[in-house]
Amino acid sequence: MYFLEPFSTEEQAVLSRYFTNLDKPVFALINLPEVVKGALFARYSRTHKSLRRLLLDEFLADPEQGIDAIAGQLQADDQVVATEKAEALYQRVFSEYGDDSVAQLGGVHLACEQASNLLTKVLERGRLAAYLEQSTRYIYYDRPIGERFRYFTPAEVIGAKLTTEYQTTMDWLFGAYSEVVGRLVPHFEEQFPQGADDSDFVWKATIRAKACDAARGLLPAATTSNVGIYGTGQAYESLLLRMRAHPLAEAADYSQLMLDELRKVIPSFVKRVDAPDRGGVWSAYLADIRTEMDERSSALGLKPDGRPEVVLTDWDPDGEIKVAAASLYAQSDLPDDQLLHVVGGLPSAAREELIRAYAGDRTNRRHKPGRGMERTGYRFDILCDYGIFRDLQRHRLMTLDWQRLGTQHGYMTPDPIRTVGAVELWDEAMDRAAHLADRIETEAGPDAAQYAVPFAYKIRFYMDLNAREAFHLIELRTAQGGHADYRRVCQEMHRLIRDQAGHTIIADAMSYVDYNNYELGRLESERRSAAKRQAAGVPEPAA
Repeated sequence: MYFLEPFSTEEQAVLSRYFTNLDKPVFALINLPEVVKGALFARYSRTHKSLRRLLLDEFLADPEQGIDAIAGQLQADDQVVATEKAEALYQRVFSEYGDDSVAQLGGVHLACEQASNLLTKVLERGRLAAYLEQSTRYIYYDRPIGERFRYFTPAEVIGAKLTTEYQTTMDWLFGAYSEVVGRLVPHFEEQFPQGADDSDFVWKATIRAKACDAARGLLPAATTSNVGIYGTGQAYESLLLRMRAHPLAEAADYSQLMLDELRKVIPSFVKRVDAPDRGGVWSAYLADIRTEMDERSSALGLKPDGRPEVVLTDWDPDGEIKVAAASLYAQSDLPDDQLLHVVGGLPSAAREELIRAYAGDRTNRRHKPGRGMERTGYRFDILCDYGIFRDLQRHRLMTLDWQRLGTQHGYMTPDPIRTVGAVELWDEAMDRAAHLADRIETEAGPDAAQYAVPFAYKIRFYMDLNAREAFHLIELRTAQGGHADYRRVCQEMHRLIRDQAGHTIIADAMSYVDYNNYELGRLESERRSAAKRQAAGVPEPAA
């Protein structure tokens, strides 16, 4: 049983405004700015008092900066005044009790719209935040926003006096996209007739995803997207510092837009970002390193050799021995090195039994083995089209980095483009975009030239992940509803773990890796969604 802390009737009346319950050990904070929550938790870490008692004893006394005064402003719908008071309270508490970790205790939902696809990758680079990005497979990009299609015109292009040429080419690319989609949709509708049990919405959504997947290679990296972010103050500070150091003007300009809005809700958490002696020095440090490494990379003067799409460049030959030993660690009293020695002396069949037992009886792909699987890892070098990269880059918990997007590695042409007789149009689009990219690189540099490069062009990146991360990535991205191209990449990653690294036991434990081919991969997913809507009594959306 848990101790029920006593509060007077008057105290209960006050506390009920700020907590979801007064009689349980778990509760949520309500009706308070994020800065106030951070201030409460900052003091919370340095006292024996409960959070409710702490609020009553130390945070309600000050008539100007107490929480009661702040909440009074909230109830009066004056969020600006409330935040100003919260800011003063936070500063007082932070100066007495806080450290950098306090900035982990307040978070903000931030909508970031009309960001180029280059910028979305910068926004989504941080590990410790949540992101949701507009998908290229659920909406058609043939509808303009205002007077233009959905693309961003960078300051570098404007400064180089290439605006007219740039926008003419962009408009042509989006026009080609519209034409290709117009060919693909009726082709797929004829190839895959509507099932008797499928609603118009389910069938049309599946056809749309199929057409969008095939046509998206025509979209340039300048294509705009919307990203929803939820992050802590610390995560936003790190993101803004990186953006201010980025070579693209869009990133630096957008960081100021974000900073302006974050200062309306969590001002203290981002106070250091543009302080010259704090964030200014930090961003300069990041920019200096980037410049230095650019120069050192160019000085090598080497060209890449020919190689497959996916290459396993590094792994541990003893990885399965280490995983077998690590699987016992949490339930053992033995030190790590002793376990490794003992397990290393076991017959291979015994080690295999250990790993199989540790993986357990997995009844769905969300059942993941424990942290012992993190004892070994794999590093893959991947050269694939930018569309695949966009889908795989979002797995941020691994170590992943990428090179500039360019045209030097060539481009992919999906089979459906050939089937509908659009290869000539596709090739012309790639040629026009490459010509524009060359022009921008000459006048404004290689970073700005990326905006003109379509998704079909290849980009090189690496993925460095432990076996536990590999379970998540490979099983998820080979699932039936996935894009055919990234399914192929992840299937090859699994094969290399099994055949090249020789980690057959770990590879076999990834029992939900799917090697099947599907003509309409999204159909089953759409059917499941429709069934859930029906069970919940939710009307079917318009087709």
